Amino acid sequence: MTRVLAVSTVLPPHRYTQADIADTLARCLPTGADAGLLRRIHASVQVEARHLALPLDRYERLGGFGRANDAYIDAALDLGAQAVEGALAEAGLTAATIDLVLSTSVTGIATPSLEARLAATVGLRPDVKRVPVFGLGCAGGVAGTARVHDYLVGRPDHVALLLSTELCSLTLQTSDTSTGNLVAGALFGDGAAALLAVGRDHPRHGDGPGPQVVASRSRLYPGTGRLLGWEVGEWGFRMVLGSDLPEVIRLHVGEEIASFLADHDLKPPDVTAWICHPGGPKVLEVLAEVLGLPHSAFELSWRSLARSGNLSSASVLHVLRDTMTSGPPESGSTGLMVALGPGLCSELVLLRW
Repeated sequence: MTRVLAVSTVLPPHRYTQADIADTLARCLPTGADAGLLRRIHASVQVEARHLALPLDRYERLGGFGRANDAYIDAALDLGAQAVEGALAEAGLTAATIDLVLSTSVTGIATPSLEARLAATVGLRPDVKRVPVFGLGCAGGVAGTARVHDYLVGRPDHVALLLSTELCSLTLQTSDTSTGNLVAGALFGDGAAALLAVGRDHPRHGDGPGPQVVASRSRLYPGTGRLLGWEVGEWGFRMVLGSDLPEVIRLHVGEEIASFLADHDLKPPDVTAWICHPGGPKVLEVLAEVLGLPHSAFELSWRSLARSGNLSSASVLHVLRDTMTSGPPESGSTGLMVALGPGLCSELVLLRW
């Protein structure tokens, strides 16, 4: 089985309280827009503070999509390099040992892709295999872990890196007063993470307290494609966020998780560590309800949401990092990584310590 050697997480240096962000975005609203609604949404999502790629006052004069994307590339390269170097230092490996890099991001466009631009900076080999992924959204951290595992099953002596870099604040549409955009402006933050893993035949496979990947499952839910994603135009990325998302979770996702666990002779109460993407209060509440779990089962996800908001694909890796460092589960314990993304899809990864 794949062994996770290290997970490194990074947040930008510009940290603001939720109230400060709400005040700034209220000033950006078009004339006649309901600032009270914006403030109520910001107060309801249980986010206390967020880290942003740019100083807060820059967002009032950021300009069009081109300038926002340039800022994305600059900040993503900085955060990505920090995340990769942190994971390597934690694992005690060098960048030259990495055989595969899978990079996921959905908040900007870069060609050459981010990991190609980072290769010389962090010291990747010229023959490193690269898989840049766009479009998985919040599911990218779990799906990326699963695809790294798939690769290492076939090449069990290799080292693989997953890099997630998300700068959600740079996609914000300040003139868009739709509920979906207001929720996005209240919920999403910026951050990066890197996960370093080795296959079962690598000399370092038996090292460290990190979990092993047991299995994964991906699922698309037909007829739900308009619930989550982007509309792309000359303005850039505009959030699509359907109000029916919690109901779809209630109808389908809980059953999917229970089925996946049953394939491994497990039930939800058997899972020691729930490493759930903090998509928002309603997502976490409905998942706990349909799985018959207490609020405390997702405690680390709630903490991550309050501390830094929803970081898209990077968030679940931040929760995994917290799981590994805040009293890791006992040997033999089971963990489950869970995330939802555009499609609508769910991504699950079963872990064992």
